[in-house]
Amino acid sequence: MPVRKSGEEERNTSGTGSLLHGAEWSAMQPALRKRQDAALQLAFLSSHRQGSRDIDSSVKRPQFQLDLWCFFTIQNWVLDFGRPIVMILVPLEWLPLNKPIVGDYFHMAYNIITPFLLLKLIDRSPKTLPLSAVYICIITFVMGASINLVGDSMNHRLLLSGYQLHLSVRENPIMKNLNPPSLVDSFELLYYYDENFGRCMWYIPFFLILLLYFSGCFTILKEEKRMPVSAWLLLAPSSLYYWYLVTEGQIFILFIFTFFAMTATVMHKKRKGLVPDSNGLFLLYSFSIALVLLTVWVACLWNDKILRRKYPGVIYIPEPWAFYTLHIRDKHRL
Repeated sequence: MPVRKSGEEERNTSGTGSLLHGAEWSAMQPALRKRQDAALQLAFLSSHRQGSRDIDSSVKRPQFQLDLWCFFTIQNWVLDFGRPIVMILVPLEWLPLNKPIVGDYFHMAYNIITPFLLLKLIDRSPKTLPLSAVYICIITFVMGASINLVGDSMNHRLLLSGYQLHLSVRENPIMKNLNPPSLVDSFELLYYYDENFGRCMWYIPFFLILLLYFSGCFTILKEEKRMPVSAWLLLAPSSLYYWYLVTEGQIFILFIFTFFAMTATVMHKKRKGLVPDSNGLFLLYSFSIALVLLTVWVACLWNDKILRRKYPGVIYIPEPWAFYTLHIRDKHRL
């Protein structure tokens, strides 16, 4: 039979167990304190590093990215703006129309070089930007520019056949003679992919990356609130290219929203004592001058009735190449 312990023995046993448990707990407390202190120190250091990173990005002296902006401006003018000019100047005998022509190779080079320059621009940003958003923008940009490559290549071949850019697809004389007439629907689909879908996928990521980069171009150094001479020299060609991009790409709404977002960012940062550095000023001034050029362009063509038919609605911004086919090309042939 089990022997029942007396009450005094039970109290002694429980007391001894409590003492042992208390001793073990006392021995574990320093280890727990060390773990808690280590966790607190780790959290403090991580927050301190993050804060130091934000402070360093504003305190360290920013430099104007002359090499990137110079390459960016040159390749935009040569590979984008100069592409249709080269296609007009190069004789057709050099490259047959059933093969890629010089302008197509220019567009291919643009689709490779521009994403690389945008990635380098983001890489040099003083502010750490979300890489996932940047990568998605770059992938979408390449896809949209590639769609536009096919559309522009077909568009050039249509121009050589008498296609008139200042008219809609169905109003063009060469489209009225197509058999069967349902082929016009295919050309309208091509026009939609080129002028609407492709350009949205091209320009929205482009301006979004510029806006993300601009959000990190701020400093607390008052003496950096000016641009070097090299930036002023690049300002004119950069502004003129943005004017061409907005007019030819028909992306005024996207452009003006980006400009307003830049202005709002400047006002928000100013409350924190931050001012745009030389790179931020370069972007802001380029967009401002492009907006002025855009206003002058619209004012000069405000009463053009033929272009008004091509661009109806409140936002009237004629494309430069539509103006060329209407007022320059035919007169030059005569």
